Amino acid sequence: MAELSLHVNGQDMSFPDSGVSLLSLLRECLGIRSVKDGCSPQGQCGACTVLVDGAPRVSCVTPARRVSGRDVTTLEGLGDDALTWAEAFCATGASQCGFCTPGIILRLEGLRRRSPDGDPSRALAAHLCRCTGWQTIAEAWRNVAGSAGTDAIKATAPLAQSPLNSCPDERPRAVGARPNFLKGAQTRRRDFQAAARRAELEGRCRQAVGVQVALGMGGFAEDCAPVDALVAVPTTIGGWALGESLSEARAAAATPGGRRSGMPPTPPLKAPPGEWACTLSTCWVEPAYLELDSSWCLPGGEPASPLANGGAFGGKRGSEVQAAARRLADETGRAVRVVYPREEATRLGAKRPPVAGGANPDGTGVLLAARTPGLAAAVSSVAPGLEMRLLDLPGPPTTMHARAAGVAEAVALIAGAEGKLSPVTVPGGGEARAWLRTDGTEEVIEVEVRCGDPIDEVVLRSYCIGAAHMGYSLVTSEAVAVSPEGHVADLTIRSFGVVPAARTPRIEVRILPSEGEPVNGSDSVFVATVAATWLARGCPPRWPTDR
Repeated sequence: MAELSLHVNGQDMSFPDSGVSLLSLLRECLGIRSVKDGCSPQGQCGACTVLVDGAPRVSCVTPARRVSGRDVTTLEGLGDDALTWAEAFCATGASQCGFCTPGIILRLEGLRRRSPDGDPSRALAAHLCRCTGWQTIAEAWRNVAGSAGTDAIKATAPLAQSPLNSCPDERPRAVGARPNFLKGAQTRRRDFQAAARRAELEGRCRQAVGVQVALGMGGFAEDCAPVDALVAVPTTIGGWALGESLSEARAAAATPGGRRSGMPPTPPLKAPPGEWACTLSTCWVEPAYLELDSSWCLPGGEPASPLANGGAFGGKRGSEVQAAARRLADETGRAVRVVYPREEATRLGAKRPPVAGGANPDGTGVLLAARTPGLAAAVSSVAPGLEMRLLDLPGPPTTMHARAAGVAEAVALIAGAEGKLSPVTVPGGGEARAWLRTDGTEEVIEVEVRCGDPIDEVVLRSYCIGAAHMGYSLVTSEAVAVSPEGHVADLTIRSFGVVPAARTPRIEVRILPSEGEPVNGSDSVFVATVAATWLARGCPPRWPTDR
């Protein structure tokens, strides 16, 4: 077998040419965990981005042999520049779960070296970020590459050790696998425990805040599994395929690769018959979290949570990976790491339930929906005049844990029938208002939120911007095609329809003073933005409106 020679993060290395991707070489052979796998081998999410001879490259679709003899730089190889970027991301709230940010940082660093005056939204076209809504990332770019300079960043940047970075010592340490990024860092004026409390309220899941999160050190299950663990992936006929590596397990599973069918997404339900002031039909919608479902377990042990640092806004709460990891570890007598490849996460993962409804200006109406436990109660809490009818539909599983599932659609339907949007309050959350206006040729989303003590305004603003982006994207662009037999037709991450950075409106957030205990604010912002976006579009009878 021929050998490959690479210069990785300043070190000359040789490897047998086994035909693996650069991503597999970096993660599986060298244990470099900052390079993330969000869609391999689709090359569509950007989480695995590295620099090859200083230029950004998506490593999951790059054969390792193609970069033989060249310089490969991961986040670990940036040295102090990595910390500068991480400080900037923390200062603007540009990182929430932190899964996508190492690849984004490398993309932006490549742009900064090549063109400091470049447009980050164009560079970010190669990436997916579900959390932040892009705007805070662009703000971090301006702080590093623009006139603000790094001194301004370091004056206010939040720095802290991570309470979640608890990966086992078995993890490989080659080429800086556990780098000392935080050398010389000092905790500054910001209270990171308070910031984490606000992040937990907004994400409804335990979460850390700090530079280590932006550097990808959030304690993700895929990064923390013992190196000798068996790897299990689901097969299309049920059951699990096992291998000594992810590549081996995927080959044993023989699952189909990602595909784009060309089938247009179509609402599976029609609005109920009747004379309505407003009607609405929606499609199946993928939660589109970037960190794949993953867990690992030792025989007789407790499985790692797939919700390591943020909960994918409810998208992974029903995942089966923990139970499978425990069972397989006990059966095999070895540590087992269970992971859904992107295609399987799309095929098996629960979707936002499609709905169809009609409403009158007095708030009465009918809302049909795919049968989802808890959905009727959630809708009645915000729209008691809507009669709920739950139906059994052929299609992927659904979940009420998807952000404000059913609630956002019901509020929008009533607002459309009334022709106006009142302040929105979701159960267990604060109050929000939203407007979508056009400023010249640019769309602008304005948001007001009142949710008790802000605790940390950087975190609260970041989540509200992300929620506004998610709400706008849901109405205008997001949907997955499902066949009449109920099979998800498109398994590629780009088929989800998440609005990219270049098409995201400017988002202005006003945090209003309020008394009382802090509560979640971004879910109300999400619902308010959904309704405001639909009203601004003229309430067309189906979502997505712009596809």
